Amino acid sequence: MPTYTAATYAGETIVLQNPNIRFELHKRATGWGWGEIFAADGQCIAILEHLGELMLRDQEIPMRLEADEVERSSGDFGERLTMHVKSLIVQDQLRGTSFEPWLRYPLDLHCMEGEVAITLSPQSPSISLTYRLVSKANQYARYVRGPWLKVGEGSFGAVKSDAIFPGVEWLTEKEWSSGQEWFKDPWAMRYMPHPNKVSAPVMAYSHGGIGVGLAWDPNQRATAWFNYRYHRPQPVFASPNFIDRRDNHLMGLMVPDVDIEAHENEVYMDPPLELHLEQRIQFDAEIFLAEGNSLHVIDDWVCRQGLPPAPAPRWPLVEALDRIAEAYNTHLWHEGRGFGIEQKEGGVQPTVPRFANKYIELRHGTDLADGLQTKIDWCLQQQSLPEDADREALLKQGQELLAWQEADGSFPFDPKDRHYRKDDFVVATTYLEPMGLEGDSALDITILPALELIQLAEQTGEHAFAQAACKALDYCLPMQRPEGGDFWETPLHAPNLLAAGHAAIAYYLASQLFEEERYLQKAIYWLRALLPFTHLWEPEGKPMLYNTKPCLCSSDWYFANWVRDHVQWEVLETFALSYTYGIEWAQIDSDIDWGQYQQGITVAALRWILDHTVQNWMPHNLPASLDLFEQGALDMCFADTHNSVTGNLGGMAILPDVIALNILAILEKE
Repeated sequence: MPTYTAATYAGETIVLQNPNIRFELHKRATGWGWGEIFAADGQCIAILEHLGELMLRDQEIPMRLEADEVERSSGDFGERLTMHVKSLIVQDQLRGTSFEPWLRYPLDLHCMEGEVAITLSPQSPSISLTYRLVSKANQYARYVRGPWLKVGEGSFGAVKSDAIFPGVEWLTEKEWSSGQEWFKDPWAMRYMPHPNKVSAPVMAYSHGGIGVGLAWDPNQRATAWFNYRYHRPQPVFASPNFIDRRDNHLMGLMVPDVDIEAHENEVYMDPPLELHLEQRIQFDAEIFLAEGNSLHVIDDWVCRQGLPPAPAPRWPLVEALDRIAEAYNTHLWHEGRGFGIEQKEGGVQPTVPRFANKYIELRHGTDLADGLQTKIDWCLQQQSLPEDADREALLKQGQELLAWQEADGSFPFDPKDRHYRKDDFVVATTYLEPMGLEGDSALDITILPALELIQLAEQTGEHAFAQAACKALDYCLPMQRPEGGDFWETPLHAPNLLAAGHAAIAYYLASQLFEEERYLQKAIYWLRALLPFTHLWEPEGKPMLYNTKPCLCSSDWYFANWVRDHVQWEVLETFALSYTYGIEWAQIDSDIDWGQYQQGITVAALRWILDHTVQNWMPHNLPASLDLFEQGALDMCFADTHNSVTGNLGGMAILPDVIALNILAILEKE
């Protein structure tokens, strides 16, 4: 008997099975039409609720698509079930019942027909789904659903280890998707977001060491008609399944898709989708299992798909590097004051750009290199001798860190003093609620001092610093989700890219210093945690491949929405810092092409570089700096934010030395 009890069962089942996954197709009283997915251990992981479903504007009862017969075939592709499906005629189901005298739907034909194929891979835990549907009438659809998966139904229910909807959600245990832990309404509702906000086309849940993913083609033309816009597959994600209010988790695909943010979260679309006679609707998707948690599901998908190629850069990388150096040598230099931009107080300082020394080595003897060297010499004259040359200062720095460390190895969050950057926490606490509690800890809050202690242990040879670093790293070992970066303006425990990058670096350096394999594996885990924040596909007409989300939350509860907006400096800093430490991630984790990833994020940043002759940037938080932009004073800086829906650039202007560092790293490898 089937596990799922919310569907009628006509007593017939067809089984597809390999050593790693089993799929059972069941027949309803009205036809073949739903399935169950089992892991190798026999546990029911998910229910495929139907083979498609149509909801018309003028009929309040949805119509499932079902088949009278099933064709079974096999070959190198594995095993396949192919079905000619037709939508139910609701009036036929009412005939001869007590409903017939008082309900009459004027639809006496199958409103939608088509073919659905379900293919089981020969060995891997993967099932491919192909939907080729056709509208058989001119009609208005509130939705047409394709793959519609209810994870945990009839088995572990709404319990989960974690769940990832890349670019939108990273949940653990009892957290709800569209919850208000990291957002406040209306931004909290994100179970059906604009497709551009989804950074990778794969959704994942995990429970008990088994993860399940649903992947799709985000640029597939799911449906279109004549000169109307085309619709892409619209992902829907709810954990627990508050859409149906059932004890499971939902992930599915449907049309119409969301075209503007005002139409997000409408599973019954209004206005409806206008369908025409013989209009085609199609979905291609994959359901697959992976050992581990939801991040391992994403990893598995990336390893099998491969990273997308980096797009062509705006300029050749050598030219881009020269352009950045030229900017520092001209309008980013302020005689007698230093390098920077006058966007806000303190924006110009006698600070040496981080890429400058290596660039001067590369371009030694050129006028540009000589000009930069003169300016750097002036900056160095303004500075006192660096304290890190003084052993006593290093020991004092380390002792101060030891004094802050708790007995369990953690470091406490101190928003009023040590972690004070801006008054965002004060405003948020006063106006609404705290974004983090004093004395609490999170991955980045503990990892940053651990990284500092690793450096101090190497510089001083002090065993106490090494011990303290290990204690901090061991405290963080059980953590599965990166949290605590961007602590100056975002909720402390929100999923965060910067925390993942810092943790990857700290654990790798510790693995080399202490020769600990467990630290190396954790470094790889945290590095791969960058993937759910990274745009691994690109909508047609809106370049955003390799753009990244900084965190999956909103800053100050009500301000910047980091599900909608990209930020690039954080991922650039991760790889720039890796470069300064001599870390070659492509050699450490060879299953993923991290060299291509670094090229991708760097090329993406070049798209963000400001040019006053192109009106594509609006400094919404520092509007007065628009004058600087129009004067060309910010040229070759890059924008703080990119809107994934509109494609607009905004926020502050950021100095481009971090882009230059990444370019140098790429050129050195080449």
